Amino acid sequence: MTTITAANGAAASTAPASPAPRPKRERNSVGRWVVWALLVAGALLMFFPVYWVFVTAISPGGLAQSGGFALWPSRVDLGVFARVFKSQPIGLWMLNSTITSVASVVISVVISLLAGYAFAKYRFRGRDAIFALMLLTIMVPIQVIVVPEFVIVSKLGLVNSYWSVILPSAAQGICIFIARQFLVALPDELIEAARVDGAGEFKIFRSVVLPMSGPLIAVLTILTFVWRWNDFIWPLIALQTPDKFTMSVGLNSLNGAYAHPWDQIMAVTLLSMIPVIVVFLVFQRQFVQGIAETGLK
Repeated sequence: MTTITAANGAAASTAPASPAPRPKRERNSVGRWVVWALLVAGALLMFFPVYWVFVTAISPGGLAQSGGFALWPSRVDLGVFARVFKSQPIGLWMLNSTITSVASVVISVVISLLAGYAFAKYRFRGRDAIFALMLLTIMVPIQVIVVPEFVIVSKLGLVNSYWSVILPSAAQGICIFIARQFLVALPDELIEAARVDGAGEFKIFRSVVLPMSGPLIAVLTILTFVWRWNDFIWPLIALQTPDKFTMSVGLNSLNGAYAHPWDQIMAVTLLSMIPVIVVFLVFQRQFVQGIAETGLK
């Protein structure tokens, strides 16, 4: 028995020791580098189309005319931006897009806040049924309603005007849904306390609800502005003369049946990205906060 024990002890002493686990700090460092590598790769992947637009714009005739693939043109032509401003009413198109987008943002945000507040804090008959019907409008594609929408706009005499683009998008189901999801979590005690103090409903909305809805307003502003600025199908139908074209419709008019000036098309595309980027940078922090808080409801 003593011999067996001694043999087992000798075998145990000669067996290789198991490797020590890596420190926790080292594992966290490796994981952090992996996450950063994935984020950088994703950022480069998302940025590459923008880079391709820029390279095509500064290439004489566009990269498509060179007959090969190249990440940088053999000759750079920065004069395309000046030429496209001289040959096309880019400033007027950008002004039209700014007017329709800003007006749509103001009207849509106000309607979404009021409707979302009503759905979140008021109890009335048929509330859930109306809210469900409103959500169904999100699933209806514009191709289904474009004909009756145009008939209504035409009967009102609004064709080829700013209002023909602004009014049909004044109330968006998805924006009302986002507003309702955010406002439903606001404390009811604050609203009841304001009512006890004698405040009216609009004063409560203005003095209590709006100051707490900054992130929500930022989310609705960015989403609505991007949608309206990039909208193409409906403005293409409602706007009929070049002096009323928005940037998306004007960009489409550059692509002719027999001529495709890719350098000018990409130059206008690059210019049309600038307002969207500026709006996002201005409301970036509130946008992230609003999306996070809305998703927790």
